[in-house]
Amino acid sequence: MADLHPDIAPLGFLLGTWRGSGTGVYPTIEDFAYDEEVTIGHMGKPFLRYEQRTKRAGTGDPLHTEVGYWRAAGDRAELVIAQPTGVTEALAGPIDGTSVALASVQIGLAPTAKEVVTTERRITVDGNTMHYTLLMGAVGQPHQLHLDATLTRIAE
Repeated sequence: MADLHPDIAPLGFLLGTWRGSGTGVYPTIEDFAYDEEVTIGHMGKPFLRYEQRTKRAGTGDPLHTEVGYWRAAGDRAELVIAQPTGVTEALAGPIDGTSVALASVQIGLAPTAKEVVTTERRITVDGNTMHYTLLMGAVGQPHQLHLDATLTRIAE
């Protein structure tokens, strides 16, 4: 694998393939449990490639997927995500050691996408354990918790 570009080094703690499980809640849907795999890699350029897939716990039915790119600017991170639901997110926020707190700076919606107004992603890595939360304001609901998961790094 290519050497990590120095501009992206502050986000090197995210690299790897991560697997685990989480829970989803939101006032407009039934609570659910899910299994997840996240892969974050690089090609020697000043960005990290991100891919995420979830399946319903117990059945393995596909739930959600998204792809994107991480970038760093000193002690700040940027994340750009595209979702097959017609939603795109551009998020930014501070890097603090092995934690990052991102808030949406722009959300794009395809004509048939459900309304999403705000998103916030908080990620903390402790060794080979990643914990994250996703908060959002969508479909007429205020900004609030939607996802909470813990993943384990299974490959670097």
